[in-house]
Amino acid sequence: MISTSRHSIVAGTIIGLVLAATGAALVNRGPDPRFLPELAPAPVTLSDGHVLHVQKYEVTVAEWNRCYTAGACSLEVRVRPGMDPAATPATGLSYLDVKQYVDWVSAASRHVFRLPTLAEWTELAAEVIPPEPEPLFSDPSLTWASAYLMENPPQRALRPSGAFQTTSSGITDLDGSVWEWTQDCYTGATPESCPAFYLGGEHLSVMSLLIRDPARGGCAAGLPPAHLGFRLVTEQPLS
Repeated sequence: MISTSRHSIVAGTIIGLVLAATGAALVNRGPDPRFLPELAPAPVTLSDGHVLHVQKYEVTVAEWNRCYTAGACSLEVRVRPGMDPAATPATGLSYLDVKQYVDWVSAASRHVFRLPTLAEWTELAAEVIPPEPEPLFSDPSLTWASAYLMENPPQRALRPSGAFQTTSSGITDLDGSVWEWTQDCYTGATPESCPAFYLGGEHLSVMSLLIRDPARGGCAAGLPPAHLGFRLVTEQPLS
């Protein structure tokens, strides 16, 4: 007959083994497909040799609002009448907003995602972003006029996902009207103490981490970005 104390030890050991096995099963389950973004069909091997798996499209309104519904993102994003939330990039997002989403989707999907660095974004977009043209005016005070006259106005309208070019790796809309947040700080500070971050887009831009509307603040070569959004990258394949 097992004594009460001995019985408690044995029971506790069994429970501990069961919990350990359950925890191991949870860890080994892999990513949760319900929360995984659609990645481009081919990973990208960058010039430094490391491989990056990149989200095919920018995060959409429908994807973003799952985070809002879960209570992890503080901002609800709405679409204009006639636009499909599942096929419209989520815009009007500050760096702080985006960080909320990145943290949430990494936890919900059980897979670590992040924003690209500026160097990574620039290399990913090299196929579809043409070199910046020479300015029409040499006088620095007329830089705005050069940018205005050389800008293509329709390019600044928010269009559905997939409306712009696709790279050979299957990454779409890098040359679109949405400038994408990167994780690189303008001042070189750590992300935790950084006041402004670089954005990838038609031209290099810098925005305060608080800015949602690019017309209200930030620094850019030429016209300010049209819309602020983002896409995810990861070093690890999903399977």
